[in-house]
Amino acid sequence: MPPGLSAGRDGAFTFESPPAAGHDLAVAGGTGGAWRPGVRGIRALPPPRRWSVIARVRTACLWGLEAFPVDCEVDVGPGLPGFVLVGLPDASVREVRDRVWPALRNTGLHPPDRKVTVNLAPAGRRKEGASADLAVALGALAATEQVPLARLAHAAAFGEVALDGTVRDVRGTLGLAEAVCRAGARALLCAAGSAPEAALVRDLAVHPVERLEDAVRWLRGEDLPRASPAPADPAEAEAPDLADVRGQVVARRALEITAAGAHHLLLVGPPGAGKSMLAERLPGLLPPLDERESLDVTRLHSAAGLRAPGLGLLRRRPFRAPHHSLSRAGLIGGGNPPRPGELSLAHHGVLFLDELAQYPRHLLDALREPLETGAVWLARAGVSVRWPARALVIAAMNPCPCGWLGHPRRGCRCTPAQHSAFAARVSGPVLDRLDLQIEVPALTGEELDRTLPGETSAAVRSRLLAARERQRARGVLNSALPPARLREECALGAAARKLTRDAVDRGGFSARGIARALRVARTIADLAGEAAVSETALAEALQYRAYEARRSGAA
Repeated sequence: MPPGLSAGRDGAFTFESPPAAGHDLAVAGGTGGAWRPGVRGIRALPPPRRWSVIARVRTACLWGLEAFPVDCEVDVGPGLPGFVLVGLPDASVREVRDRVWPALRNTGLHPPDRKVTVNLAPAGRRKEGASADLAVALGALAATEQVPLARLAHAAAFGEVALDGTVRDVRGTLGLAEAVCRAGARALLCAAGSAPEAALVRDLAVHPVERLEDAVRWLRGEDLPRASPAPADPAEAEAPDLADVRGQVVARRALEITAAGAHHLLLVGPPGAGKSMLAERLPGLLPPLDERESLDVTRLHSAAGLRAPGLGLLRRRPFRAPHHSLSRAGLIGGGNPPRPGELSLAHHGVLFLDELAQYPRHLLDALREPLETGAVWLARAGVSVRWPARALVIAAMNPCPCGWLGHPRRGCRCTPAQHSAFAARVSGPVLDRLDLQIEVPALTGEELDRTLPGETSAAVRSRLLAARERQRARGVLNSALPPARLREECALGAAARKLTRDAVDRGGFSARGIARALRVARTIADLAGEAAVSETALAEALQYRAYEARRSGAA
């Protein structure tokens, strides 16, 4: 036993005099501790406070589509070299050490050689993705005093770190930047490719970093260039023209009303009648997204990974046309972590459901609440998410299993039982939520040969934009008019009120069906430039729901 060291009964040692030459004093948490006379046990010699340093770096993470601010707390303290990560990380977050430590070595920096604890707060929220990599790297450097802490006080950082120190883009950049800005950050370090998208947040000074060394230089006081916001996408794009559709006067009129008031539309007709052609021309009639809508759609598509990082605001309305074999999660959302479905990805745009009767009935029934509320609520064990779903739904289907019911030349070969089973594939509640239900007849050879091209999309769009301006003055699109405003904006005369009573008593219309017909009538009046809803406008709107009444046998 070295001189000056005595052992107690409990196994602890007491230093009564300084250790003799040649005997090193080991202290818990490191080497080179100071000797104190009469102190019992090596464990009783606490390490100096400088041996345990905490660095905090603002960052942001995703869970599903939701971006939220995160405080990355890095503690480098006494103990054997090791790494602990807490805060409900998913697998990609847990792998952060295996990316960041080699990156630090490969850029000439020094990874911590003591115990490292990283806490991603709030600890009770799950995190996914690699967006916290850059914050962990900077926190580790600050906790080991390789970079100063001063500039981290009002700054945030996110991005994936490659093994060679390159900082990579992450999905959901716009939402992540908004999250750190809400948390109080005034400067942001992120991947150079994502910086123009992050710079869309006006109150945030975004500094692009190609590699870890760039971020280190900035923290040490050097200046980095500030990224400029990415330019918005072109509002106009080449789209099929409505003039390509021959004949189909009623269907073209219904398409114009649909676009003007954002109403849901069902097209029923035999194969080749032009249903898909009409649906594909709907985006060309719609006005571009306004600034608020652009932010919503860009944020959603960026977080979903459908948009390359660094691009500007989307101005064109999304058009989604899924195949009828998709799953329930593919239509309305689901999974773990939760991902949005096609309905939410078409938010502020168009969702085209071709061959509607081929979708499983339970899948279509999942649309009931979203079509009514404009949102999808998904509740699972331990998680509840809400996605916007204010999409314009246009659906197309054949009138029967063989497809030729009502064709002027080809007879239908289906039995009455087959007709009933086919009609039951789309439930009454779903059909009741489709504002316009149009039968698209097959054209004869003479009609196809002699019919002149109809109006162009540009001509129809001019009327549509004027109708939208009238709705904007009221503060809400006609399809979203609440009941109280509906009665105010659609005050009916005696003759029009009689039409609604007859539609309920003789046509079998539901109260919801009447309310939706009134909203369509309000759009028809807006297209005509009329202040009040006339009897003619209401009659036209009710006519567009005749398919449902005929299918149910009430008319």
